[in-house]
Amino acid sequence: MSPTVCLGSEMFDYPEGGGLLWQYLNWALGLRQIGCRVRWLENGGALGPLERVRSLTKALKERLAPYGLEDAVALSSWNGSPLRVEMTEGCLDLDAAAAEADLLLNFHTGMDDVNARFRRSALLDTDPGVRQVCVNAGRFKLARHDLYFTIGETVGKSGALFPDLGLRWIYTPPCVATEYWPKRSSPIDAPFTSIVHWWSSAGLTQDEPEDKRSGFMPFLDLPKRSARPLELALDLEDGDPEQERLRQHGWLVRKAQVVASTPWDYQHYIQNSRGEFSCCKPPYARLQTAWVSDRSICYLASGKPVIVQHTGPSSYLPDREGMFRFKTIEEVTSALDEISSNYEEHCEAARRLAENHFDSKKVAAALLEKALR
Repeated sequence: MSPTVCLGSEMFDYPEGGGLLWQYLNWALGLRQIGCRVRWLENGGALGPLERVRSLTKALKERLAPYGLEDAVALSSWNGSPLRVEMTEGCLDLDAAAAEADLLLNFHTGMDDVNARFRRSALLDTDPGVRQVCVNAGRFKLARHDLYFTIGETVGKSGALFPDLGLRWIYTPPCVATEYWPKRSSPIDAPFTSIVHWWSSAGLTQDEPEDKRSGFMPFLDLPKRSARPLELALDLEDGDPEQERLRQHGWLVRKAQVVASTPWDYQHYIQNSRGEFSCCKPPYARLQTAWVSDRSICYLASGKPVIVQHTGPSSYLPDREGMFRFKTIEEVTSALDEISSNYEEHCEAARRLAENHFDSKKVAAALLEKALR
């Protein structure tokens, strides 16, 4: 009998997050492709007025509908307390969803009371190193799970630069549903792009910069060093001085709210790019977990070479051939030149990397084998 997996998502209050939705979608689609029944558990937070809940539920279902998941949604409160019937209209009953599920695959760190309803639960840590440091410092609590998965290769290993919290961490790569992310060509003059939460911080300390902006600042002059156009889609409002500063240094700037607010807009933007150039938040480079972005693997699946910041030694991530992991601005300019000179080869290498290491069917099957043994 095929297992039923309930995916614990954190999308409810962020309907405009087309990219974040794909983080969960890639797992849901991969699980479904290997024969699982998939349920989508959405943490509704504080929920608020009835009309707000209905509006957010409607927006989520509309975004899931093209992927056949609109009728798989269950809704919970922060603390697992029962919701009024009218708030969950059109959604699956939480207790029934929990009773039929073989596994809760949870991206949410809290929800102790919700987790307890499931016969088996697994946390999937997508902020390796950062999450462990924050929990260790008491910034938030990690709910109890039966298993703890992480996309950081060094989490829980000897020599890691952060605590393991006394837990056994199991490594899994992030995943991308390659059948839903086919290889796409782009215009020869298309820019290298990325989609960025400019001020989003890792939240570790107040003593050093930890936002995405700080990661980009050492590379501010990059457009002046390369003939290849570089573009950032940012969550900034029109007239924000940060936009003008970037433009003065040669960056093309778009509004993320316009180009990536739905999963299909996000996909279209990536697939019409020449490739990706992106920096990470400074803690990801400092903590050396070999973290890779779920956004970057969508570029790879689309056959787009990526130039991304080096986040630590990896057992399989390359430093060229489809994925160039850089430490200096000179390495970035060299990568841009190399990709321009051998573009189709790097497009093929990017797609192979996605198929060999990040394909959601392979990744989901390997995780499920460990989680349900």
